[in-house]
Amino acid sequence: MHSNEILALGLGIEPPWRLVDQRLDTAASPNVLHLTVAADRGAAFACPTCGRSCKAHDFQEFTWRHLNFFQHHCHITARVPRVHCPEHGVHRATVPWAREGSRFTLLFEQAAMMLVREMPVLAAARLMEITDKRLWRIVTHYVDQAVAALDLSDLKAFGLDETAAKRGHTYVTVFIDLDRPDKPVVFVTPGRGKDTVARFRDHLAEHGGEPGRVVEVVSDMSGAFIASVREVVPEASVTVDWFHVVQTFTKALDAVRRAEAKSTRLPKALRWAVLKNADGPLTDKQADALAELEACGHATGEAWRIKEKLRWVRKAETAQAARWRLTHFLRHARDIIADKDLLKPMQGALATLDKHAERILQRWTSGHSTARLEGLNGLFQAARARERGYRNATTFTAMIYLIGAPIRVFVST
Repeated sequence: MHSNEILALGLGIEPPWRLVDQRLDTAASPNVLHLTVAADRGAAFACPTCGRSCKAHDFQEFTWRHLNFFQHHCHITARVPRVHCPEHGVHRATVPWAREGSRFTLLFEQAAMMLVREMPVLAAARLMEITDKRLWRIVTHYVDQAVAALDLSDLKAFGLDETAAKRGHTYVTVFIDLDRPDKPVVFVTPGRGKDTVARFRDHLAEHGGEPGRVVEVVSDMSGAFIASVREVVPEASVTVDWFHVVQTFTKALDAVRRAEAKSTRLPKALRWAVLKNADGPLTDKQADALAELEACGHATGEAWRIKEKLRWVRKAETAQAARWRLTHFLRHARDIIADKDLLKPMQGALATLDKHAERILQRWTSGHSTARLEGLNGLFQAARARERGYRNATTFTAMIYLIGAPIRVFVST
């Protein structure tokens, strides 16, 4: 078999295309294998719009980067025709070894996508010997293509939460299908306001879903999120996940500790100790700090006891018991706080809890939570740290889809 035939077989080149020349440029560093592909004279080509066989109108030369030939770079060059279709006019014909608009072969892009699933994009770009910016263009193309094929016709319950895209105040909001057992991410959009829910409604409609079929939404206590959910899916019940209740009180507790530390000497190792449960995995120093806090009359100690009392509410076995415990908890906590200035952050947390009490109690009758989304957020942030940040929200969005969405990124070769 002739060497041209062997290389053509490896490239998957079929008539009317054929490999007509090969040349190894040893003057370049690294060396470059140049492969020239040409079409048979007088060949007809398919219209890219309708597939009709048409004659060539004119030709233009293009070059594509292919997988390395051993340690040498490999480039494919071909004169690609524009075809004249009687129905659709003049259009550039497609070639079987590359997608339209790309300057990489399909096999090159397939290898790149396999690497991106296993390592940071920057590391994959170094291995492929291209810039990470060019690799991101490949990634976003195939991710967008896969997301466009999502079928959301069965979606009946969704959860949403924000996650940081980069330092500062750059966020994306992630939506998950709460009934999907694996890879639940179905939509990611920049920002974290009420507009994100409206964009999800449009996304849902574009992928076969109907807002009227949604029966439950699980979210945090963001007023913007809840108001928008009420507007977009008015028939759905809204459940506030318990994670966000604990998070609200934990932040209030930390605010009390920081305010009190300005005027009072607090036990060492207290900063992280108060953020943990009393029976949690504490170091010896943290356990000693909590014991000292219990023995003193510090405001931080009172705030910590209120936060710990929340666990008693959480352990209620029925919705009725939870309602009684929540009412008792609110009354008891307000008695502790009274008019103490240092405990004002806890007053705010209690007001938030009271405001969203019905939505919080909904969790005792719902089988859904955003716990999976919180776990996924950890994976998203780990990927962000491994990547040392993303260029923008678009690249972070693409990575979230790769990690958590039910998509099959397929490069047809």
